Amino acid sequence: MNTTHFDEAALQRQLQQLGDLRAAIGQVIIGQHEVVEQLLIGLLAGGHCLLEGVPGLGKTLLVRALGQALALDFRRVQFTPDLMPSDILGTELLEEDHGTGKRAFRFQQGPIFTHLLLADELNRTPPKTQAALLEAMSERTVSYAGTTYALPAPFFVLATQNPLEQAGTYPLPEAQLDRFLLHVRVGYPSETEERDILAQTTGSHGGSVPQVMDGAAVIALQACVREVHVGPDLLTWITRLVRASRPDDACAPDDVRKYVRWGAGPRAGQSLVLAAKARALLHGRLAATREDVVALAPAVMRHRLLLSFAAEAEQKRADAVIASLLDAVPFPAA
Repeated sequence: MNTTHFDEAALQRQLQQLGDLRAAIGQVIIGQHEVVEQLLIGLLAGGHCLLEGVPGLGKTLLVRALGQALALDFRRVQFTPDLMPSDILGTELLEEDHGTGKRAFRFQQGPIFTHLLLADELNRTPPKTQAALLEAMSERTVSYAGTTYALPAPFFVLATQNPLEQAGTYPLPEAQLDRFLLHVRVGYPSETEERDILAQTTGSHGGSVPQVMDGAAVIALQACVREVHVGPDLLTWITRLVRASRPDDACAPDDVRKYVRWGAGPRAGQSLVLAAKARALLHGRLAATREDVVALAPAVMRHRLLLSFAAEAEQKRADAVIASLLDAVPFPAA
């Protein structure tokens, strides 16, 4: 990162704000440190996150806390089998001018016109509605009746999905999963954390989230992320990791050839570079390292690998394949 592009004092204030942001969220979210970090990485990298976990783990509370700490508009949409694209994007209303009697259509914006959108149980709605949301995520615009409307900036989508083995779900196609920067798994808290959750949420006074940043600060930090340095060796290693995830690649390890039907595409490499940059900045560093890539490779790649029938039969998960991939692809020699 070339710090000559930035005022050093302003940059230090921004890094301090990131620490304050994590502390503010921690006032209401107990535990889940890795989940909170990955959501902040997604926000700083300008991507979107897909959260997977059973109900009741505080996913909605986490997103709401993030919105309060950043003073961003927050909306939650519960996805159901009867949800239509217009319920998310908006629709045109016919209005009449009482003075002239003329009628005209006016576009009524849907809940997607917000800074922070929680798409709850995305895989419970049909593919047509899923596609409408994911198109807006990619283009940052909504097109309706020949007119294009820009979404607010920053725009951050956190979608949740139930485990795919549950009844009544529509699994997201691989091409749509690829739109998410990170696939974040939300697990159960530890015994101590769960006890603290019970104590905090059943009393007369719940935790509150102070505002520590605003939308302009988020946009400035997103610009800083783009300037974080990635060395040529690290860039080469990321490229080789992604290419080795494809079973027909000459450098693919045995686990990839056996358990992967379709590997990650170039967008996985882009996501891994951006996520590594964002993690480096979140930890107060101005250069990404191999440690950043190793920490984020599962969240970046687990939803971009299409596993084979052999993997399903042997209950081989994508994270295990990714771990083998990281071990098999050597870091370039200095």
